[in-house]
Amino acid sequence: MATDPALREGAARLVADLPPAPAVWCSGLRKRYGRRTAVADVSFTVGRGEVVGLLGPNGAGKTSVIKMLLGLVHPDGGEALLLGRPTAEPAARARVGYLPELFRYQPWLTPAEVLALHVRLAGLAVPEAEQRERLATVGLAGRAHDRLGGFSKGMQQRLGLAVALVARPELVVLDEPTSALDPLGRADVRDVVLALRAQGVAVLLNSHLIGEVERVCDRVVILDRGRVAAAGTLAELLGQRELRLHLTDVPAAAAARLAAAGPVEREGDWYVLALPADHDEGAVPDLVRDLAALGARVHAVEPARITLEERLLGILRAGQSADHGSPS
Repeated sequence: MATDPALREGAARLVADLPPAPAVWCSGLRKRYGRRTAVADVSFTVGRGEVVGLLGPNGAGKTSVIKMLLGLVHPDGGEALLLGRPTAEPAARARVGYLPELFRYQPWLTPAEVLALHVRLAGLAVPEAEQRERLATVGLAGRAHDRLGGFSKGMQQRLGLAVALVARPELVVLDEPTSALDPLGRADVRDVVLALRAQGVAVLLNSHLIGEVERVCDRVVILDRGRVAAAGTLAELLGQRELRLHLTDVPAAAAARLAAAGPVEREGDWYVLALPADHDEGAVPDLVRDLAALGARVHAVEPARITLEERLLGILRAGQSADHGSPS
């Protein structure tokens, strides 16, 4: 039976109006190696143009999760999609760039030859000018025709990042991208990740450098012993900010103004004010101005918030305590 053209047109418009599938979607991923459970039950998403960080101690299952998402390891259970396609389909990986944690290139090749090889393997038509641009992005423009046998580990890491970017990916998966890089190299990787996000490219970042994750990630997924121990935006994970004020000669009106700003604890001449994560940034200068106008002497103002490292350690230690306290 023929389909009404109007119905086909309406269905096409409906599909076109649907939001794109997440760059990464996984639910209930599980993987065992012999008797050891590497991944017990992992579910999360990475939206288009979003940077999500994977954190956790060694052996938490981060690299196993990445390999299952990329089809390099077959999961024992669960489901996963890349850019809306099942991970088992080669087409799902056609628009994915990947920097593995451990890799080696043949020492007789040059960076230009490595990129050209990966372009051919991907079956894409990427002009040489664009390949040179990728090398320039990672700081290797001047070494494009040097043999890799003379490259340091950090320089090879830069080349690996260029390979991950060369096929115009919609999703980039980076497994320890700043390994062996100096501070300048880490800053370059950070700039690349932020540029990818600005272009609408999704990034899944696995890194032990918590400070780097905190600088670039929109959300964080914390893994511990193969499970998601916590997940959310930095604001959700880190919670309230604190404002420490060193005040003396605080009249009643100033004390009332301070109490109206939020919960306050006093430590001698220091007043610790809890601020919600979504507080108005202009509220602090206004508060300090009002306190001074009401007669309080303001000696110091110190904003503070729990760091991602402190939050990570707290989550992992809480998990250990729960395990030790549970019956065997």
